[in-house]
Amino acid sequence: MLGIGVTDIISIIFMAGGIFFMVTGAVGLIRLPDFYTRLHATGKCDTLGEVLLITGCMIFQGWSFVSVKLLFLIFFIFMANPVGTHAIMKAAYYTGLKPWKKGEERR
Repeated sequence: MLGIGVTDIISIIFMAGGIFFMVTGAVGLIRLPDFYTRLHATGKCDTLGEVLLITGCMIFQGWSFVSVKLLFLIFFIFMANPVGTHAIMKAAYYTGLKPWKKGEERR
């Protein structure tokens, strides 16, 4: 055959899932009407997309010291991305940025 193993296929599936969520977040950034919904879409999709891509790289690499570093990176992303998104959203709310309402013009 082509010499593609089971781990290669699993890593490709994880990486393709990560790319899907990253592209979905980018489309949400362009298509959604206001700051809050855009930040929500990119915050959720980027976190999951990055984690899936890194997991695919870990599976492809095999268990090594690099995989341990990537595991720590996944933990950091799970902790930092939601907190950063929440802080940015809270700062926008406190500065007076109003959420979009149905019938209003997109900002």
